[in-house]
Amino acid sequence: MDEIVYIWADESCLGNQFRDRDNPGGAGGLLAYWKEGAWVRRDFWLSEPASTNNRMALMSAITGLRYLKRACRIVFTSDSQYLVKGMREWVPGWARRGWVRKGGPIENLELWQRLVTQANRHQVDWRWVRGHAGHPQNEYANHLATTAAKEQSRSGGLAPSKFTEWLESEREKERYMDFFEFAEPAEEDFRPAPGVGG
Repeated sequence: MDEIVYIWADESCLGNQFRDRDNPGGAGGLLAYWKEGAWVRRDFWLSEPASTNNRMALMSAITGLRYLKRACRIVFTSDSQYLVKGMREWVPGWARRGWVRKGGPIENLELWQRLVTQANRHQVDWRWVRGHAGHPQNEYANHLATTAAKEQSRSGGLAPSKFTEWLESEREKERYMDFFEFAEPAEEDFRPAPGVGG
């Protein structure tokens, strides 16, 4: 478990403002690791014809972790506080109490349990980033998620990443000019979540 795999994931749910019709959902992620002096990047995305943002956030994590074939140290970054706070704070208590909580049934219980199964294969540091705040990997994951929701498409596995091409197109609009996509990952404090799912 020497190398760190970085996953930036996001979710989308279209038509949340409507109550009388299905809301197509999408999730997407950028997976990257540093190998022999360069980044190796892969993309994944999925969709559901009727979903919620919270459900798709959980699916982004389940899917991203499931595609890793061996145990890894993972820095998983999402703009979903529901996902990150859930895995860092709520899930250990729920699991200790037999997956019940005082306030009533746990929303998306089956997905939380699936996510814990996947997370327990790895050491995961769950991190939150503010959405739509100029973070290029998060914005790219959002691009994958919204495209999947609109097209109702799936990658069916890890696909060659188009992050570099997307970044170039964004730079034509004067965005992310100070981001260096070829830089080696910085030394950082790896903080896997305590207890279940970490």
